[in-house]
Amino acid sequence: MPIANPMIPQGTLNRLRGSVSIPAFPALNVTAPYLGKAGISLALEGNTTTFIPSMTGAVTSPEPFLMANVTINLLRTQGLADQYKAKMEANAQIGEFTVNSDSSVLGTFTIYNGAIQSIAPLVIDGQDAGYAVTLGGYYYVNNSTWNV
Repeated sequence: MPIANPMIPQGTLNRLRGSVSIPAFPALNVTAPYLGKAGISLALEGNTTTFIPSMTGAVTSPEPFLMANVTINLLRTQGLADQYKAKMEANAQIGEFTVNSDSSVLGTFTIYNGAIQSIAPLVIDGQDAGYAVTLGGYYYVNNSTWNV
């Protein structure tokens, strides 16, 4: 039996691709020039399927969504950080938004019912330009379960 080619190209990451787009508030859109070295991180919390134990195995119960946290490591030396601060102070709700990764082959993540959740502690010592904003919302999974 032939073995698959082990010389598969591993691909390339492009840190300039990472971005956050907020259609309802385009002034809050984030691209690479506004980011510190830590960039953008996305965490989907929870299990896509719950396993319910039975006498002889398990019953699966697909979850319809996962909670999402997106941390955007802005530079507080730029006006965009202050725009996020002002938006949070006025009304933290931002609605639907999308996250693009640093890979051209990984699709976008659309987060629903988004809001500014928190700002990470600020280190104000003249040596750290970071202003880490965490956005929250939910991400749909198991979309075929809606076909009832």
